[in-house]
Amino acid sequence: MNNRSIGASKEREAAEYLAARGYRILEQNFHCRRGEIDIIAWQNGMVVFVEVKYRSGKKSGMPGEAVNKTKQRRIVCAAKQYLMQEGLWEQTACRFDVIAICGDEIVHYRNAFLS
Repeated sequence: MNNRSIGASKEREAAEYLAARGYRILEQNFHCRRGEIDIIAWQNGMVVFVEVKYRSGKKSGMPGEAVNKTKQRRIVCAAKQYLMQEGLWEQTACRFDVIAICGDEIVHYRNAFLS
């Protein structure tokens, strides 16, 4: 498997993880000029923007550490674009989560960073 297919597989795994916990998946792999969001979900009246990071082991560091300030800014810009294009800009609460997958372990960081 190449990195792209592994990444797609882990994003599907993360979406299944969220769905099993009551999240409604609105969109996967949202792209715009401003950035990309792996998963956009709905939970308890809130739009949740999720970045998925995978590492096969801890040798290269923990996957969540890869969501640095630059990546966070791109996600926030893409989230703003999504909210505007869907007409959700003013009245909808949102948050930014990270799902870190290391080997077979999934860790869900809620409110991983602020907009």
